[in-house]
This record gives sequence, C-alpha cells and structure tokens, in this order.
Amino acid sequence: YRPKETAVSYITITASSFFSFFNLQVVNGIEIYSMKIDSKVTSRFARNVITSRAVNRGNMHKEVFFDVELPKTAFITNFSMTIDGVTYPGNIKEKEAAKQEYEKAVSKGQTAGLVKASGRKTEKFTVSVNIAAASKVTFELTYEELLKRQFGKYEMFIKVKPKQLVKDFEIDVSIFEPQGITELEAEGTFITNDLQNVIKKTFSDKKGHISFKPTLDQQRTCANCSQSLLDGDFTVKYDVKRTTPDNLQIVNGYFVHFFAPTNLPQLPKNIIFVIDISGSMSGREIEQTREALLKILDDIRDDDFLNFILFGSDVHTWKEKLIRATPENLDEARKFPNFSVYLAVTNLYGGIMKGIEMLNAAHEENVVPKRSASIIIMLTDGQPNVGISDTQDIRAHVKKATEGKYPLYNLGFGYGVDYGFLEKMALENKGLARRIYPDSDSALQLQGFYDEVSNPMLMDVELHYPENEISGLTKNSFKHFYDGSEIVVAGRFVDINQNRLTANDALSFTTQQDAEQTAKAFQEQEYIFGDYIERLWAYLTIEQLLEKRTAATGEEKENLTAEVLDLSLKYKFVTPLTSMVVTKRLEIHGNGWINLTDFPVVQFGTRHKGIRKGAPNRSPTGQTAYLLSNIDGDPHFIISVPQKEDAICFNINEKPGDVLSLINDPVTGITVNGELIGDKRANSDTKTQNTYFGKLGIANKHLNLKVTVTSEKITIQNGNEKTAFTWLDSVTLQQEGLTLIINREKNLVLSMGGGASFVIVLHQVWKKHPLQQDFLGLYTLKSHKLSEQTHGLLGQFFHPIDFTILEIHPGSDPKKPDATMIIKNKELTVTRGWQKDYRKDPKHGVDIPCWFVHNNGAGLIDGVHTDYIVSSLF
Repeated sequence: YRPKETAVSYITITASSFFSFFNLQVVNGIEIYSMKIDSKVTSRFARNVITSRAVNRGNMHKEVFFDVELPKTAFITNFSMTIDGVTYPGNIKEKEAAKQEYEKAVSKGQTAGLVKASGRKTEKFTVSVNIAAASKVTFELTYEELLKRQFGKYEMFIKVKPKQLVKDFEIDVSIFEPQGITELEAEGTFITNDLQNVIKKTFSDKKGHISFKPTLDQQRTCANCSQSLLDGDFTVKYDVKRTTPDNLQIVNGYFVHFFAPTNLPQLPKNIIFVIDISGSMSGREIEQTREALLKILDDIRDDDFLNFILFGSDVHTWKEKLIRATPENLDEARKFPNFSVYLAVTNLYGGIMKGIEMLNAAHEENVVPKRSASIIIMLTDGQPNVGISDTQDIRAHVKKATEGKYPLYNLGFGYGVDYGFLEKMALENKGLARRIYPDSDSALQLQGFYDEVSNPMLMDVELHYPENEISGLTKNSFKHFYDGSEIVVAGRFVDINQNRLTANDALSFTTQQDAEQTAKAFQEQEYIFGDYIERLWAYLTIEQLLEKRTAATGEEKENLTAEVLDLSLKYKFVTPLTSMVVTKRLEIHGNGWINLTDFPVVQFGTRHKGIRKGAPNRSPTGQTAYLLSNIDGDPHFIISVPQKEDAICFNINEKPGDVLSLINDPVTGITVNGELIGDKRANSDTKTQNTYFGKLGIANKHLNLKVTVTSEKITIQNGNEKTAFTWLDSVTLQQEGLTLIINREKNLVLSMGGGASFVIVLHQVWKKHPLQQDFLGLYTLKSHKLSEQTHGLLGQFFHPIDFTILEIHPGSDPKKPDATMIIKNKELTVTRGWQKDYRKDPKHGVDIPCWFVHNNGAGLIDGVHTDYIVSSLF
C-alpha cells in the first residue's frame, strides 16, 4: 500500500456538524463489515463514538462513499479515517484557515467533503475515498451533545441507513443518571415485530443500557433478500427521578444545575397567531396551516385567551382584542381560519406590530389575568415587501414594542423565507425560530411546535448563585418554563478548589451540594468520560454565545466571535466558526511543530554554509518549535548538560558512505545508525567535501521492526511486509509497537514499543545548488526510557555527564577563547563556539555557546570515532 495512490486528500467538517450514523454506499465490491455506535450518557451529556469499517473485495482500486446524517444539536469533537493502518486524524481549525485548505484542494482537483442541509433534524456530510484491492478503511467520528428534555423525556436521535447488510452491526447506549432512571425506551421507524426482540433494554436505579445487534438474517427485508431493513430513525428516550425540583452536581471546579419542577399548576396563556396569507401561501400551504390551527384549537383550555391576525397586502384581525377561549368562542374560531389568499405582497411588519399592540392593550386594560403567559406565534413563507420592509428596521421596532415582555416564536414555511431575519428577531425577543418543511406532514410540524410551548408553568424564571464564588455562568434567566422541559445552568468556581455551592431557584427552593456528594453518587458507575461537567459547561456556553452572536452587530459580535472561537478550539468542538480538517497530500497544512521542551539532553544535526535557512515554526501553544539552522562551521553533535546550563559539541569527519552507530540499546533492542553523504563535489576553494547524514536506520529487533529514512522517502519493514511513504505525505500511523507521524516536508516523529521516541527533521536545499543536497537531523525524546547499557555516538551521552572548565585563554580566533576541560578524568583543550537557538527569537535565532571538542571528539567519546563505524544501517 502506498498513500500516494489514495484519492482522498482533504475532508472538512463544518458546523453544525453532528452525526447520527454512518451511511456507506456499496460501490463495486466494497463490503462494509462493521458498523458500531457506542454512546455513553452521563447526566444528560452524551459522548458518542461511531466506527465503520469496510474492505475492498475487488481486484482493483474501488471508491467508497461516506455519507453521514448529522443532527443539528451537537458538536463533533473528533473524526479520523484509517486506510490499511495509516490514520489520518482530524484537526480543528478556525474556519477561514480551513476554507483556504479546502479551496486549495478543490483547485487541485482533489477530493473534498462538505456539510450541506439535508433534512429537518440533520445535515449531510459526504466524502469518497479510493482504496486499493484488499485494502481496509475505517471511519471514526466522535460527537458530544447535551440531551434536551421535551414532553417529559430526554431523547437521543440516531439515523440508521447502512444501505447494505452488515456482518457486525451494533448500537450500544449506556446511561448513568445519579438521580436514578424512572423509564427507558428505544424504538425505530424500521423496527418490525421480529426486530423488536433484538432491542435489549435494561435499567436499574441509576444505570440504563440499550443494545441493538441484529444478525445478517435479521437485517434482511425477506428470507432470501440482500436488501437491508435498517433504514430510518432509531430513538432512545428516558427520564430521571425527581424528589426535589432540581439537582446540583459539582466536579473539578465546575457545576451543573438541572431545574425541572413537577406537579405545578398550569398558567393561563394569552396566544396570538400572526398568519401570512399573501399569494405565495396559496394552495397546500394555507390548507395545511388551517388544518394545524384547527387541531391546536382543540388543545386550547378554557382559561386561555387568543386571537388571529392575518397579513397579506393588508392586516386583518379575527377580533379587535384578545378573547377568552370559551367553548362558544372556540366554535366561532374554527370557522374563521377558512382563509382567503391575497395579493403576492407581504406586510409582515403590519401583522407582527398589530399582535404586539393587542397584547400590550390586553395587559394594560387587565383583559387577561396578571398571572398569565403571553406568546406570539408568527407563520410566514416569504419576505416583507410592503409597509416597512427593511428587516433591520422591523427588528428594531419589534424589540422596542415588546420590551422583553413576550416571547416571539417565528415559523418559516418552506425555503423562500429570510430565515436569518426570523431567527434574529425571535432571539431578540426571548423566543426562537423554527423552519416548517413543505411536506405532507407540515400540519403535524406546526402542531408539534405548538405542543412544545403550549404549557407554560412558570414565568420569569431566574436561578441565583453567590456572585463572588461563580464565574462563566451560563444563561440563568428564562422567560418561561414549559411543562415537560428542563432548565440547565452551568458555571465554574472562582476558586477551583471550592467544593460546595448553594443555589436558590424560582420556587424559593434552596439547594446545597458539595463535590463529595457528587463523587459518592458517581463512584459506582463506569460511564464517566473525563471532565464531563466542564465539557457540558463549554458546550452550553458555546451554544448560548452563538445564539447571542446571531443577533449581535459591530464590536459586540466581534467579541462574541472571539470568545466562541477560543472555546471551540480549546475544547475541540466543531462550531460555525471552526472546521475539522483531515488532510492528505496538501500544499497547505499544519505546521508539524515540535516542542523543544520535550527534547532530550542530546541533540544531533548538521549545518553547512549555503544551505537554505528555515525559520522555526510556532507550536499551537505559542512556543517556538525547533528546526535546524544552517550556519557555517556549526557542529554535527550537540550535548546539552542541564546541570551546568551549558553544552558540549563535536564533529565526526568521515567519508561519504560510512555508517555510524548512533544509539545501541541491547536491553530494549533499539538501534539507530546513520549513513553519511557528502557535497555534490568538493569545494574548489577549500578542496574539502562536507559530510552530513542522508540516511537513518531505526530498528527494534525485539519487534522485528525497521524504519529507513532518507531525504526522499520513509520505509517501514515489519517482518516481511514493507510500507513506503514520501515526505510529501502527511500521515499518522499507529500499529502494534509503532507510532509514526509524518508532518509533510518538515519532520517525522517515531516511537517503537514503550521506549524512546525520535524526531527526524528534513533539511531541504535549493535543488540547483552547486554543492549541497538535502540531509537529515535527529533528536531523541524520552531517552530515559532506554536502558543504562545504551551506547553509541549519541547513546553514551544519555547517562549523566559532568565537566569542569579551567584556564580560559585567547585562542587562534580572538572571538573564540580556548580552555581546559576536565572530563572523564582527562584534560582536553576545547574552544568556545556558538549554536543558534530559535526558541527565543524565531526569526534570527539566539547564539547559544557550547564548548567544542576537537579531533572527532577524542577524549570525550568512549574509544575512538572509528570504533563506531558499522557495516550497514541494520
């Protein structure tokens, strides 16, 4: 397998990219042999890992299409694909940077994937990949979401559509709720009577588990059919015990507060329906609206108040003011929605302002009860084009008129609406917007939305916390609390060591909780994933900041954007401001940075005059990444001596083609050898030919692994199997005993077994340079994991070393004094030199002094340098 044959070069996942399930199409002999979604839910917060595996059963390259149905309410946190053991990981970037990579990929004709709208609850992401004959590909996606409570239950939605029979198909959901689970159910639109028994459901006290693992025969549409029954929605629903109105949990300096009181008396509601009857609503849309309103009237209670406002070119009202929903008035209302459609003009401003004025008058004149909830629901399928038609002006007038007293719910029918305008106006007025899809069930969609907001139980809900103890508090003030829903507030402590909190809720109920109580509640369960409350806080904060950002402008929007971007990158969430990029063979890519603070005391590399200088990269943490510079006369070998805050350096002068033993550890079985290369020809001025390393061989004889690195390619030999990459590849490879990361045209990081890791840096020169050619540099990470028996030109210095400098005096170069070094009970004449360090000054570097040992390190290294010449790389 050679990665250069792989067609996929780039994948980007953008917000609101959330996944339900993989859908891999069968393309000419591609077998999907495994699909699994593993979901762990802890206190409503779900982490889902979806893995799908396919193999090419054909005798030539085949293309696999990867379609993902993404729920719109969650954030992707990781995505990767693995082809024959080579993993291409996803990196979350600011969207503009990712966009540049995407456009670059497209301009080069490379394959790319994007998210596009595809459904009511989902969006679709599609990408394709070519895999060689007998090759395998694995897709893995992780996403997180806070499950919302509606109609008294939490719901997790999973889209299932494999499009073929799958040998190993499984959905596995584990739930842990410290309050206890009262009910748990799972259902699927594709579940037949036979499949019903395949769903395994158990719950006891705090734990719940759902498993769905149909066999191949159980997946078939009929006994001898090759088509799959698995095509539709799989839904998990549950609820928790509630002995108090709320529940407070504290973990690692963060808290989450769930508020969902039960058995409250329902509030009377005052509801105004503002309906668009312009020409574009004619036909099925107006009939479905009428059908929905008739069903809604059946659910309106006797103590509610209502009215209808219709707008087209003009504004019409059913009654001049709100009236009570008596049986007689409801009968009259059922006759009113026999709408006539007006001209193709939309006086949206007139309709919505009429509704607000009517509600204001009803409250001022005490027509409606003081303790009642007022709601405006507006439905439109077009854009304002008569009266005030500028959407910003309309928003300003509406916000001023409502004064935050009434939530405004905007329903956009079809795709001709300015949905962004409807959403902003709703959010500015404590409501929300919802798109109604033009379909046979549009009436049910309208009725379903009404059901969500039809039962307000509390108004002006505010949860209080000690101000001097809490920071980063999410939204804690809500216009209405609806029956069957839940309010969630999260925050972090100013003092991360604080482990106790007192909260007061809207019912004057005081809740106290400490971290020990939370820990006790969770000690028996295995579903905790990291700092889940911190991630829940980040999720909720990002979600609410994005909501604010929708209606914000100017500096406020810039500040919200910066805050969302910072949190998205920190917690690795794909949001509207970030994209997840999986890159292969691109011109633009990640920096491939290496953090110098991770380097060992021994650093090795060569530098020669005329080699192109490469400024160091910056790491994501802002630290300077160390890349070798190119200064005439710099040493081949550098040995840092931390306790002296100093360094020793030396050269090895041998002829091209010689192989030197750099590291040899008989205990771990790791060896590193390097082969010298020379200039293209001897320097005509000095008659000398510089040498440097052009090939490195790293092996672990215990694992039978060999890695050969040249300035052109990287070859891995595992037993008799060989895999090759070039420096044009960006690769992450993880297999038993080996991890290899190639950062395109920069460096590679290699580790074998549990031993040391190595970084090999590629130094490229101008191809037409008359003398120099590309060469390699080597660093050793975690050298302490090698044994005390480690030796070699580098390996011998992995052990502690000490020296003393005496008699510093002028040398042959006035700028470089000589001295006497006492080391290994020997006296050596050394010269002060310099090495460039780019950590502090990434542009020019900083001169770092070292003591240069002459004559091929004589007296410093054990034996003589020719003792380290070996016959081959392995």
